[in-house]
Amino acid sequence: MPRPNQQLHAHREPVKTRPAATVLLMRDAPTDNGGTVLEVLMTRRSPTASFLPGAYVFPGGGIDAADASPESHAQTDHRPTQTAERVTEAVAGIRETFEELGILLARHADDGRFADAADIAAIDRHQPFVAQCAARGLRLAGDDMHLLAHWTADRTSPKRFSVPFLVRRMPEGQEPVADETEQFEPVWVRPANALAQHAEGKFFMIFPTIRTLEHLNQYATVQALMDAVSRDEEPLWNCCPRSGLLKGRETRFMDHEHSFGELALVTPDGQILHPLDWQSERAVPLLKNVQRLTAPNPGVMTGPGTNSYLVGDPSTGYIAIDPGPADPEHLEKLWRAAGGDIRQIVCTHSHPDHSPGARPLQERVEQYGKPKPPILGVASRPTAQAHSQFTPDRELADGEQVQLRGPSPDGEVTHTLQAIHTPGHAANHVCLMLREDGLLFSGDHILNGSTTVVSPPDGNMDDYLNSLAKLDAACVECNAEFIAPAHGYVIEKPREAIAKLTAHRLAREAKVLKAMQQLPGGDLDDWVKIAYDDVPERMWPVAQRSLQAHVDRIRSMEPGN
Repeated sequence: MPRPNQQLHAHREPVKTRPAATVLLMRDAPTDNGGTVLEVLMTRRSPTASFLPGAYVFPGGGIDAADASPESHAQTDHRPTQTAERVTEAVAGIRETFEELGILLARHADDGRFADAADIAAIDRHQPFVAQCAARGLRLAGDDMHLLAHWTADRTSPKRFSVPFLVRRMPEGQEPVADETEQFEPVWVRPANALAQHAEGKFFMIFPTIRTLEHLNQYATVQALMDAVSRDEEPLWNCCPRSGLLKGRETRFMDHEHSFGELALVTPDGQILHPLDWQSERAVPLLKNVQRLTAPNPGVMTGPGTNSYLVGDPSTGYIAIDPGPADPEHLEKLWRAAGGDIRQIVCTHSHPDHSPGARPLQERVEQYGKPKPPILGVASRPTAQAHSQFTPDRELADGEQVQLRGPSPDGEVTHTLQAIHTPGHAANHVCLMLREDGLLFSGDHILNGSTTVVSPPDGNMDDYLNSLAKLDAACVECNAEFIAPAHGYVIEKPREAIAKLTAHRLAREAKVLKAMQQLPGGDLDDWVKIAYDDVPERMWPVAQRSLQAHVDRIRSMEPGN
């Protein structure tokens, strides 16, 4: 974890969450061409409601103590795999659905008949719900409720709920009737239509509702959705959104989106303060001792540009990581962001968007009267291409620590970068671990939003995979929780990211092997069509470089090699 004294913003404790439950009632509706399409039931909240006035929502509400009582559980049918917590959520969802929309998700205990109009008319929405059901011989149909997702309200929200989103089919023979107090205008909507109306400003919804509808839009029928959610008792996703600023506007993100990890690092308490717009004009603070300046070299291979990092503070001076291309304006801005006090320059590898700026930056520092900072890294190997030649002033040994020290109000502050040799993307690649803050500078070995190219002969797939395992071990040792890549936003949960990347590479290798077996007399042009059929054809020339690395690895494992 980053040290608290290196966080940019003072800690602010989020409001505690309250448990709640939401129910998505689904049906298959006929289409004009004779088919069917999935629809979901939504309602509009009261325009005077204290929470989300006027929003279109799914029925639901807070979990009451009675929902968790032994009496309520005893009156609820449930699957053997449903925990007590899941049963409580089902009870709350069933109760709220009845109170708000008059839909009764219950069956007669004697013959299994689903509740009908007479049962609905006999139960008072304002009186204890489960007791009334029991009096009519009705059991709550909790066994039909399946968990789609779990949402937790933003950390900045003044009123926060922790909410499972439960799904089930709409019972036949019942019609929604809103309570006209909390909910109005029940409406069946197709997810795509609701999203289109929201985009036009005609159907106000909040972020979790929007993202849930986007997910529902993937399913053609209710059965397809139920098949997906009934595999186990775990949600398809858990999310507590994070918000940042794009073009000055508050924008929310889910866990899997590229900027989520950066927001977790910079504003862990959820404060909406961090700008996410990519620009090359000024350094972006990530911690008090870490700044990022993105070079103005965006492209297919560099994404928004190459990230140069400054580690340190005014009392310790700075280490510059990956000064980038020899772009005078970029180097000037990097030098100024460090107040001219750059003590060392480290290059993660020799590629032309990472290391050429090292010498000019070194000269600039010396030109303005500061001691000449040494350039550190690993020299390019004989396998490197002509445009990727790099010779440091001193080679960093594997495991070597480079440290900055300076005075602080608490005594002394240190910033320690540990070198980790990680050949694979390039033979001379090195990653750096900021030990005190558990932050891994991954160079091109791990990127945000894409996988790196492994291009033989300087790149080697076997080395690449072994280096991933080495980085995983380093993350365990240093309790690392974030990765700062050379391209893209900060990544959170490094071990998960490394595991996914390893699995992706091995899955790709399986496709490469399949292609080689299908076309034993083929070549890269033939195999790329099979192994990279999920990649746009325009990217196949680039993909062929990693394809060659996979082929080399596969052949190296053949008997006799």
